[in-house]
Amino acid sequence: MSVVTVRVPRELKEKMQKYKSRINWSDEIRKFIENKVLEIEREEVFARLDNLIRRLPQTPRGTAEKYLREDRDSN
Repeated sequence: MSVVTVRVPRELKEKMQKYKSRINWSDEIRKFIENKVLEIEREEVFARLDNLIRRLPQTPRGTAEKYLREDRDSN
C-alpha cells in the first residue's frame, strides 16, 4: 500500500481527534478516494458511450414502431 499525506486546518484536525475513537479516519478517507475515482471512471465511460452513440447512423423516425407492428402482425 502507498502512503498519501493530506493537510487539513488545525481546527479540523482537533475536531477529528475528538472522534478518533469512533471513526477510523484512514478508512473513511480511503473509501472517499475510492468512490471518487469510481465516479470519475464512470463519467469517462459514459462520455465514451455518448460519443459512440452520437457517431451511430441515424435511423428514420418511426422505425421502432414499424418493427414492432411487423413483429406483432407476424404472430
